[in-house]
Amino acid sequence: MKKVVFLDTVHPVLAERLTQSGEYECIEAHEWTQEACEQHLNDAFGIVIRSRFTMDESILRFAPNLKFIARSGAGMENIDEAYCAQREITLYNAPEGNRNAVGEQALGMLLSMMNKIHTANRDVKSGIWDREGNRGVELDGKTVGIIGYGNNGKAFAKKLRGFDVTVLAYDKYKSDFGDEFVIEATLEAVLRKSDVISFHVPQNDETIYFANQEFFDALGKPVYLLNLSRGKIVETKSLIKSIRKGTTIAAGLDVNEFEKKSFESFFENELNEELNFLLHSDRILLTPHIGGWTTESHYKLSSVLADKILNVGSY
Repeated sequence: MKKVVFLDTVHPVLAERLTQSGEYECIEAHEWTQEACEQHLNDAFGIVIRSRFTMDESILRFAPNLKFIARSGAGMENIDEAYCAQREITLYNAPEGNRNAVGEQALGMLLSMMNKIHTANRDVKSGIWDREGNRGVELDGKTVGIIGYGNNGKAFAKKLRGFDVTVLAYDKYKSDFGDEFVIEATLEAVLRKSDVISFHVPQNDETIYFANQEFFDALGKPVYLLNLSRGKIVETKSLIKSIRKGTTIAAGLDVNEFEKKSFESFFENELNEELNFLLHSDRILLTPHIGGWTTESHYKLSSVLADKILNVGSY
């Protein structure tokens, strides 16, 4: 039997399907420390993770028989892909499992910001009936720019079909991807023409602080900004300058650069000036990294990984 060690909690359908195949023995190791991993990974055939550990040589050298790592999620930034390639360790992720959830979250955050739903709700519950202060703007007629046209970017584009909008998409790593949902565009065109800009890119050396001062200075008009990718894609200090200057109207951040790997310990961060701005500005809409975190995606992430490990279907 091939031993698969679950270092994080995921939907049980993954372990159930692997076990039912008759090939795999699934080990619950949600409480293992790194020291325990060093002692007990020697015969692991596979590892299932979310974000609790960084999968690099410091831990993987204790798993000499490892053949695959399955990440319940889309991003792979907590896996040393180069080292895994060197070791011929197959990597699985599951962006197909939460792409719809991310698309719906992006649309919900955008409509909330544009219609000031979040501030109107707060005001009414505080006894303030401020219709003028919560006057919104309509999405119809606007241009939406999507940066990164993978699973999540395309899912957001699909959600926009019911609106009379022009959707531009830029992806550095793709070409000829224009379809019924988007018009392929250059980054310059996205920055110059968009009323809304939404990030759906992985975190790597090329994308950290993609939205920096140069990015905001290149905007052709004031924008609503969305980030449902990774926190360090948007440089907070540059975003704040843009909001104060008026080149960013509002920002919906499902992720932010002050997150720790363990999101539950987020508020253990020192509340510096930039973080305080995010927490208290009416022009910032924050959610706790829940873009791909629905009841349905919880199941689908594990089901997709099971399909890939068992080589069922195609994506």
